Amino acid sequence: MLIIPAIDIKDGRCVRLRQGRMDDETVFSDDPVSVAQRWVDQGAQRLHIVDLDGARAGKPANLSIIEQITQNHPKIPIQVGGGIRSEETIQTYLNVGVRYTVIGTRAVREPHFVEELCLEFPGHIIVGLDAKDGKVATDGWSKLSHHDAIDLAQHFVQEGVASIIFTDISRDGMMQGVNVDSTVELAQALPIPIIASGGVSTLEDIKALQAVADEGISGAIIGRALYEGSIDLQQALALTSD
Repeated sequence: MLIIPAIDIKDGRCVRLRQGRMDDETVFSDDPVSVAQRWVDQGAQRLHIVDLDGARAGKPANLSIIEQITQNHPKIPIQVGGGIRSEETIQTYLNVGVRYTVIGTRAVREPHFVEELCLEFPGHIIVGLDAKDGKVATDGWSKLSHHDAIDLAQHFVQEGVASIIFTDISRDGMMQGVNVDSTVELAQALPIPIIASGGVSTLEDIKALQAVADEGISGAIIGRALYEGSIDLQQALALTSD
């Protein structure tokens, strides 16, 4: 199971939000490029980058920073989300070295859009499903849709997505532990890998996910816990390398 450090960029800085609220941020670094270097130096084999400004604007807002990170680490698969609403944006990211693009809001609003992307960029499309009480949220988590997370994920599998990132937004940034049951429920319903996100706050959470990884959980994205020190990246990598 991959341990994937999260780098959330807002106003050019590395921040973490609580439950996706733009007005509840903690700044951890003014230099996301150096943060990426730190995680790679400690052994990270993939990075998860979110352009928070892009999520609000509906288009990339921190492209130059992301490009700098991909150029510094050409062998590290990097997945980017936040404001990816067009084929042109995906092509731009792939051109600068991003491996996977994460589609969120537009995937929920226009599921057929995902099918078009998977045909044009096979193997490069990940859908991010952010859910609360089983319902999918959109627009930077500010709106809850009527879509059931499992039903929607099964649809995206048919369209050809590479994997699904599943975030329980009630847990994200709250240091309350990962929602293992919901993550396993989704993984068991799908034939493609699930990446867990939201609430991973201790090594015990890592152990709990690792114990059910065979159900189809290929990775865990970790944010605030790494920055506040409640999870040591190298210890987490050691737990999952056996």
